[in-house]
Amino acid sequence: MGYLNGETIRFNTPGINPYFLSEQEISKLILKNETVAQYADQVKEIYFFGAGCSSPDKHEVVSNGLSEVFTNAFISVDHDLLGSVYATCGSAEGLNCILGTGSNICYFDGKKIHDGHHGLGYVLGDEGSGTFFGKKVLLSYLYNKMPSSLAAEFKKTFPAEKEQIITNVYQKPFPNIYLAGFSRFMANHKDHPFIQEILKSGFQEFVDTNIKDYPKYKNVPCHFVGSIAYYYQTELVAVLLENGIEPGKILQKPIEDLFNYILHKEGVVKHAQNP
Repeated sequence: MGYLNGETIRFNTPGINPYFLSEQEISKLILKNETVAQYADQVKEIYFFGAGCSSPDKHEVVSNGLSEVFTNAFISVDHDLLGSVYATCGSAEGLNCILGTGSNICYFDGKKIHDGHHGLGYVLGDEGSGTFFGKKVLLSYLYNKMPSSLAAEFKKTFPAEKEQIITNVYQKPFPNIYLAGFSRFMANHKDHPFIQEILKSGFQEFVDTNIKDYPKYKNVPCHFVGSIAYYYQTELVAVLLENGIEPGKILQKPIEDLFNYILHKEGVVKHAQNP
């Protein structure tokens, strides 16, 4: 999203992650969007929040890639967790969780983020994420643990055979995204007791492994960002309340709330109204 001459401009680009893209690839990717290319030289400030941007070297990759496109802009690059915190907590204390393709969590004291021992990725962690649930659903089907009625529907939705699935997981790029795709099956069958159990046990695992690691987890609101949290918020909220946790915001995408926070925090709106 952008704010130019008093107007909000909306556009989309593919995801940008410095672990998978070089500086040149980032700039080329951004310029493929006609709206961005049209206004690039008029942009004065860029605030980018993305996965993989916490380390200085990866931070620089994104910053340099953006600089190639937005030649007249001040550029700020930060981790996606910080963007999520601004969208949910704003300037207040709270826990902020990401439940999308992957999962993560942090505690925000109102001024800065306190990192935990989480965000280990889909191989070691990602409890409660799309990849986590996709793997659970897929394994229940492959191990013949899924009820026959659901298994028949699963085969119609995902006709791939075992060998093809193994190839996609172990030999092709982005196996986490591939596995997360199977979590979509839960959406059309989420009232089935088998799916309900997968959801509740998965969210409980996220609570036990991630949320309860923070001593103040019962004293501050717990916010969530991501499609898994959003689409299965009924089950998520039920698990939170069972554990004495106060549910906060649950956003599918943080961009609108983040956009508004940045505009007011940096005084962009005030400056535009009182030049």
